[in-house]
Amino acid sequence: MKNNLWIVFFSWLFTNALFSQQPQGDVTYSFTLDDAIEFALENSYQSINARRDVAKAIKQKWEATADGLPQIDGLVDYQNQLKQQPLLLPGAAAGMPEVEFVELFGPSQQLSATATLSQKIFDGSYLVGIEAAKSFLQYSDDVEEKTQLEVRKGVVNAYGSVLVAQESVQILKKNLGALEKNYLETKKIFENGLAEEEDVEQLQITFLQITNQLNNAERLEKIARQMFNLTIGVDVNATTVLTDSLDDLSMKNMNSSIITTPFILENNIDYRLAYLLTEQTRLELKLEKSRALPRLTAFINYGTAAFDNDFVFLDSETPWFQSSILGASLNIPIFSSLRRSARTQQAKIADEQAKTDLLRAQQEIELQYNTAINDFKFSIESYDTAKQNLALAERIEQKNQIKYSEGLASSFELRQAQLQLYSSQDELLNAMLNIINNKAALETILNTPAK
Repeated sequence: MKNNLWIVFFSWLFTNALFSQQPQGDVTYSFTLDDAIEFALENSYQSINARRDVAKAIKQKWEATADGLPQIDGLVDYQNQLKQQPLLLPGAAAGMPEVEFVELFGPSQQLSATATLSQKIFDGSYLVGIEAAKSFLQYSDDVEEKTQLEVRKGVVNAYGSVLVAQESVQILKKNLGALEKNYLETKKIFENGLAEEEDVEQLQITFLQITNQLNNAERLEKIARQMFNLTIGVDVNATTVLTDSLDDLSMKNMNSSIITTPFILENNIDYRLAYLLTEQTRLELKLEKSRALPRLTAFINYGTAAFDNDFVFLDSETPWFQSSILGASLNIPIFSSLRRSARTQQAKIADEQAKTDLLRAQQEIELQYNTAINDFKFSIESYDTAKQNLALAERIEQKNQIKYSEGLASSFELRQAQLQLYSSQDELLNAMLNIINNKAALETILNTPAK
């Protein structure tokens, strides 16, 4: 029984080791658009580094806070005076009036250890630093939020591009199949002497063009999928399956209710970042002004030292002499030849510039919003037009197919109808992609995904 248990245990270890050594590239991912967004917000390279930036800002805030808390420093100092400078005393003072000076030498070796506790009592720059650290942490949080919005928009764009590339390949394959059938039938008729050679050549030109477009579309589909993988944070060569369809996504995003969503400027992430930059310049001005205030610090230390001509500091019999100092220091700025004033004026000008930049940012954001509204409306209108044009182009192409088969239309006329159909197909695909992308851009400006 025990032997069987050992066999099972080692088999389990071997199996787990085997699977753990399998290459990660063999993993297949399957995503709806919402799944892809959620995955990218957690695993994309931008999201990972944005979280690290927030973590750094938290540490920087604590660094600024700790600067005003008690500080303890230790110092161990060893000195060995290889060549001592003597202390000269007058001979009369040393009880030796017969000589002018008496040379005195102290112990040549010294070892001391001191611990000092220091504490800031008042420092205006420290108070400003605490406020600036809080502002910087808020800035880092907002940058992370902006990163999440941009990652979401990037995933939407990449997801839609893959679907368009897939759809384009399928349409081109279908068109190429129909063209090949026409080409072979016309070629056979020509060989029987019932059609002109130009008819075959016209169809051959179109056939070669669509073949070339299909090859390019297949390559573009691979590139689009690699771009999607890079956007969500997986290996570019990983196998990813997109389960949403282009039709479903375009219909879902065609809802125009977002146009009536109130635009609140304070919710826009770019506005909030621009406002925090004005906060930064305000604090820099406040910091320069605080440099004219006095700074008060206090300290207390405790130390011990030993002296001897030989290194006997590790011996228990060596005498050690204790010392302790309590003190305070008041630094009062008096005159700096107007250097502080110049720095303060520079900070004031920078603060005024930042306020002007904030006004400009407000106008730019308003313009971006109006442009995004117009682009979204136009994409819906373009989709309706492209859908109607495709239906007309299909009917025209079908009529020309019938006329051509009955000898009532030339191969050139058929080719023109086919090219018009292919162009209408591309326009519809692009219109569907524009709806998805423009809706994502509008949501980013409104900051609706973050709510």
